[in-house]
Amino acid sequence: MKKIIPLVLLMVFVFCGTAHALSWAYPFVVWEGRLYEVAEEDPLPQSAIAGPIGRVVTMADDMSGAYYGNASNYYPIGTFYYAIKGRDPAATIAVEAEGEYLRADYRQESMFHFMNLLLDQRILMGIILAIMTLIILFARRKDRRN
Repeated sequence: MKKIIPLVLLMVFVFCGTAHALSWAYPFVVWEGRLYEVAEEDPLPQSAIAGPIGRVVTMADDMSGAYYGNASNYYPIGTFYYAIKGRDPAATIAVEAEGEYLRADYRQESMFHFMNLLLDQRILMGIILAIMTLIILFARRKDRRN
């Protein structure tokens, strides 16, 4: 009997769990470490678009809220970002959605995620060079012992 009560309690906690998902306040995209809020109510004309500057590569996690790289919480992977003629991309960009170009305004720097380090080519090259150096040093050390 003493063993059954903890087992029943464990089963209650395991099988009665609830699912949680985030509810985002607004659709956003992240480009070059900056988070932009997308204004869906006012599409831009085709003549205002300068050219592509990036695209959505990863989706934000609905459970944890984590995201990295060029990400979005709403727009699918492959959605393109565009520069707007006469505007600084650090302040405003355009997002292509269903044939329309929507204005996205800078809100804040994006949160840090360790995957951003691996996506930065300079840091990735430094890591690769460090690993190659260690391999060469260990191989030389082994040759000296023999």
